[in-house]
Amino acid sequence: MATNLLRYRTGPSAGATWGVLDGDGFVAPLDGAYATTGDLVEHGEDDWRARATEAGSVALDDVEVLSPVTTPCRVMCQGVNYREHAIESGMDPDALDFNLFFDKTDASVTGPFDDVVRPAHVRLLDYEIEMALVLRSRVRGPVTVTRENLADHVFAVTVANDLSARDVQLPQGQFLKGKSYRGFCPVGPYLTVLERDEIGLVDELDLTLAVNGEVRQHDSTRHLLHKPAETLTELSTFCDLDPGDLLLTGTPSGITAGSPPAVVRRLATAILGERRLWQAFVRTNLKKPYLVPGDVVTASISHPLGAADLGTQRTAIVAPRDV
Repeated sequence: MATNLLRYRTGPSAGATWGVLDGDGFVAPLDGAYATTGDLVEHGEDDWRARATEAGSVALDDVEVLSPVTTPCRVMCQGVNYREHAIESGMDPDALDFNLFFDKTDASVTGPFDDVVRPAHVRLLDYEIEMALVLRSRVRGPVTVTRENLADHVFAVTVANDLSARDVQLPQGQFLKGKSYRGFCPVGPYLTVLERDEIGLVDELDLTLAVNGEVRQHDSTRHLLHKPAETLTELSTFCDLDPGDLLLTGTPSGITAGSPPAVVRRLATAILGERRLWQAFVRTNLKKPYLVPGDVVTASISHPLGAADLGTQRTAIVAPRDV
């Protein structure tokens, strides 16, 4: 049975600790102290497995749940990895015979219930729910990952939201900057550890994101174009990895930003020029329901038959404070 681990503190001045969530809304604290997610992955298994057999002693409602992924860490990402999202991004999913990789800085990682500040210069703030893999193995060269050995490389799965400033990312061609402002990667609430005979559930999870209660994204990881084993195999050919690193596996359709097919973009660029094209893009997109201060985003991932529940994160979008 899947086990939900969480990182939390019991008060503003308390240190972070780890625990196992039981089925009744209580947390069983771990005995050991694990400073990082990597420490927990490498040294905490006996501890959390022992606590998973006990009833919790701390009410979940009485703690502050923190990001279950600590920094520093790598935050690697996949783009256009769902069929319908590829279509809404102006791409042909049947012609995408390669994995699209990019990254976010770990300054973007924040907790599952933390407010996120929309930077003052950002007007097109978008959401992207993603299943994220929390990695188990240390990789320093190419490895072959298969469905049979996937659990050797994946410690847990969690919920992530790849928040994106489209008016930075797209006009400037700055994926890293547009997706890495502080708070732009809410993670958690839990690390959901799947047993070896359950690891196939990563291909069967439902993702749902809502803004102010209105569902904007809903899909299943069944529709991933590039599955985790294939992706980790390719990633290992050009990227070192460590326990506790994070891989976001792509977002479903339903994002706010849209893009015309590539042939239309090329024609518009030829007519308008690159700069005027993106100016027109921003003007047009200002009419769309991008995230603004006051919005609340909820993001949930679970198995349709109840075999795993990664929990629900709640993110309030706020304006910058006056300095």
